[in-house]
Amino acid sequence: MLFANQVCIVTGATSGIGLAVVNQLAAKGADLVLVGRNQVKGDALTASLKAAGTRACFVAADLGNKEAAQQVCAAAIEQFGRIDVLINNAGLLMKGTALECTDADWDSVLDINLSAAFRLSRAALPSMIRQAGGSIINIASDWALMGAKNATAYCVSKAALTQLTRCMALDFAGNGIRVNAVCPGDTDTPMLGLNANNDRQQKMQDYGADIPLGRVARSTEVANVVVFLASKEASFMTGALVPVDGGTSAQ
Repeated sequence: MLFANQVCIVTGATSGIGLAVVNQLAAKGADLVLVGRNQVKGDALTASLKAAGTRACFVAADLGNKEAAQQVCAAAIEQFGRIDVLINNAGLLMKGTALECTDADWDSVLDINLSAAFRLSRAALPSMIRQAGGSIINIASDWALMGAKNATAYCVSKAALTQLTRCMALDFAGNGIRVNAVCPGDTDTPMLGLNANNDRQQKMQDYGADIPLGRVARSTEVANVVVFLASKEASFMTGALVPVDGGTSAQ
């Protein structure tokens, strides 16, 4: 099993890309620390994983709370004794130009998308350094690579996350720790806002029309890349920003 005896923390674990990553890691033998806000969903997911033979625990946390990162990593150490992989997936999207973005909006988006990833990485690194190895994957966005209209705070937060990725990759390469970022394009997750209603198919087509491959991504397609980067199969990759966007950022 590719992740046997490895402890993986996944934030935003109960839906979308995070859930797809969790399912793939479980299938490959990982021990899982799931992080999210919804206790009911988290407990249900944990019970399902345990029933299938995966060792897992759920930590309910608001990652905007500065103490949450230490609590998450302490729970991982207490439960499993180590941290091998950290996947910073939790994210917040608020639309708006610079004129429309309030101070509260700006602070919320940067705190969840950037500062929480920084705090979690900082809390997980000591365990990885002791083990002389580890992998951190930050879920950024193709908008981090090229910008977009009407999403100033989000684009800035994700661009900063890619720079955090590069800096940590350089700082901790000597400790055997790899840090990479995945930059998804439009993906069929709750963040995209495609509800199960009559116009869902039309909206899917509208989003896909601007993507060279002609459709939005499936969450499993993004998860494939995340799990690869987290694994020993990507052992010579660090500091990479990997678009998974159907060719959008190549335009």
